[in-house]
Amino acid sequence: MNQKAIEVQDLHKSFGENHAVQGVSFDVEQGEIFSLLGPNGAGKTTTISMLSCLLRPNEGDARIMGHSIRTDEMGVKSVLGVVPQEIALYEDLTARENLTFWGKMYGLRGSALKSRVNEVLDVIGLRERANERVGKYSGGMKRRVNIGVALLHKPKVIYMDEPTVGIDPQSRRNILDSVVALKDQGMTVLYTTHYMEEAQELSNHIGIMDHGKMIAWGTNDQLVKLVGQQTRIDLTLNTNAENVMKAWQSVEGVKRVLAEDGVITVLVNDSNEVLPRLFEAATRCAARITSVDIREPNLEAVFLHLTGRALRD
Repeated sequence: MNQKAIEVQDLHKSFGENHAVQGVSFDVEQGEIFSLLGPNGAGKTTTISMLSCLLRPNEGDARIMGHSIRTDEMGVKSVLGVVPQEIALYEDLTARENLTFWGKMYGLRGSALKSRVNEVLDVIGLRERANERVGKYSGGMKRRVNIGVALLHKPKVIYMDEPTVGIDPQSRRNILDSVVALKDQGMTVLYTTHYMEEAQELSNHIGIMDHGKMIAWGTNDQLVKLVGQQTRIDLTLNTNAENVMKAWQSVEGVKRVLAEDGVITVLVNDSNEVLPRLFEAATRCAARITSVDIREPNLEAVFLHLTGRALRD
């Protein structure tokens, strides 16, 4: 049996009265992409920081390729590459100079260092612009260099903490393709995001975090099954929604009714059967439905089902 790349056991981390991570446990197989999905403040970055040996847990432990984060920090760091949420580069240096500097920090020297820098520049697609100052790069290009730094020492496991936040669509696409390429090369990737679409596209397994807890984890299909076959219908009305919501809660086939920022979300088993009933109930309340958006079960529906609120709240 293959050794698990990451084994997380009951991690806790508090900052005073703030319980940032509360009993998080999960496993990641070698050579897979595992995404931690959750809104800002869910505890994803704190979890990554503990798994990187940057923060010491109050309780619990984790093993990275067999190395304990509590008793073998050097062993953990020897097999690990980390792409932090914040850009960690020298903007007055070129991409090549940045990679060379960090390569020396990893202990690379001479021809081996030069060769590895060129390999990494090819991986991140910046060989042709390697001699430009990083300060002139776009946000997406800087993030690609950030990823390159984490790859220099050929780690077995790489963490990527929200690597696509605040970048243009083309750079985002490049980074997502790079993540898949790393997996295809046999690397294990732990990826944090609050973008449902990224987790669905990339991941072999997904862990959903909220308020410092792992509330569910599994494959995309396994997670979607948690909501059964429920479909999400988002509707807006031309009038106050309170009376209509009360009416909809008693409509046959409706499982749940929620409101957020002027949009009413109704979870149903069969949208084809229930939608006409929603229109009829709205009409009886002297209200008119002004928009309808039907969404088949996905991770957004899973989060809504488990927490009672939308993923991006």
